[in-house]
Amino acid sequence: MTTTPMTAQEHKEKTARSYKLLLLFGMGSMTMMFAGIVSAFVVSKSREDWMKDFQLPSAFYFSTLAIILCSVAFHLAKKAIQKDNRSATTSFLLFTLGLGISFVVLQFTGFEQIVQQGYYFTGPESNIATTFLYVIAIVHLAHLAGGLISLLIIIYNHFKQKYNSSQLLGIELGAMYWHFLDFLWVCLFFFLYFFK
Repeated sequence: MTTTPMTAQEHKEKTARSYKLLLLFGMGSMTMMFAGIVSAFVVSKSREDWMKDFQLPSAFYFSTLAIILCSVAFHLAKKAIQKDNRSATTSFLLFTLGLGISFVVLQFTGFEQIVQQGYYFTGPESNIATTFLYVIAIVHLAHLAGGLISLLIIIYNHFKQKYNSSQLLGIELGAMYWHFLDFLWVCLFFFLYFFK
């Protein structure tokens, strides 16, 4: 029994499906990890020393806006490369990078605001509620660091002219991951806002 060899297009499509499946598996694993942290948060809320009057820092509101805009900019970059509009793709990718860095800066500003309110991550002044908040934000920032590294690689490859309307797998994967990070943070933000 003989098999016909794959064409270059079929090989490209199979590779793209494999990469997307791996990314989906990774995102599913991250979702499960955050589900575990959120479950621990919910269980811990019944503790007597749980802080009832904590307010999310204002910087977290701005960081949420930044990551939503980040996702929009990445989507526009993908749309631009699909039309072979290299200059618009460059602008949107750089805008995405700037917004991603802004998100990180705003998260650390939020941590400073928490400390200024007198709540600490560890030590005698620490509180279980703020410790969970720090853990959730730090773990999300760690995943975002991976997103920023991948974005830098995408920008580098874009400047090397490796992407066009028929070859945009890297940008597609990057956009999928950023949309996931965006969705994840928005869900966490609303969870923390409403379930204090």
